[in-house]
Amino acid sequence: MKRRTLIWIGIASLAFLTVDTSFGVTIPAGTPLVVRTLHGISSIDAPGTRFPAELAKDVVVNGKVVLPVGTKVSGQVATSKRTHTSSQRLSVNIADVQVGGRSLPIKTAGAIGLEQSTLKTRRGVSVSTYSYQVPSGRRIEFRLAQPLNL
Repeated sequence: MKRRTLIWIGIASLAFLTVDTSFGVTIPAGTPLVVRTLHGISSIDAPGTRFPAELAKDVVVNGKVVLPVGTKVSGQVATSKRTHTSSQRLSVNIADVQVGGRSLPIKTAGAIGLEQSTLKTRRGVSVSTYSYQVPSGRRIEFRLAQPLNL
C-alpha cells in the first residue's frame, strides 16, 4: 500500500512539473523584451532574413516571471541598407518566441539603439560606412507592439 501511494505521489509530482505555469497569462503591449543575439546581423542582410536570439532579461507580469532568461526567440530583418543607394537603416523585429515547445508569433515595435556606432577620423570627422555588423552577443531591446497571450 505504501509503495502504491509513493508511485502516485511521484506521478502527480511529474505531472505538476510539466504543467506550463505561464498558461493563461497575457503580456501587455509596450512590455520591454531584452534579447541577446546568437549570430551577427549585417546592415546589408536582405529584409526577411531571420536570426536567432534569446531573452537576456526575465519578462515579468504581475510580479511573476512568465518568460525566463534564455527563452529562445527568432528575429527578422525588417529594413536594411541592401544597396549603396538605399537610404534605409537596419531595423529588426522579433518574429516569434518559443514557449512550452511551441512557437508563438509576436509583433514588436522595432529595436531600440540598433544604429551603427559613429566612426570618426583622427581629426574627429564623422564617417559613414556602407555596411556594418551587429555582433553576436549584442543586447537589443524591443517593445511588444501587441499583447502576447501565452
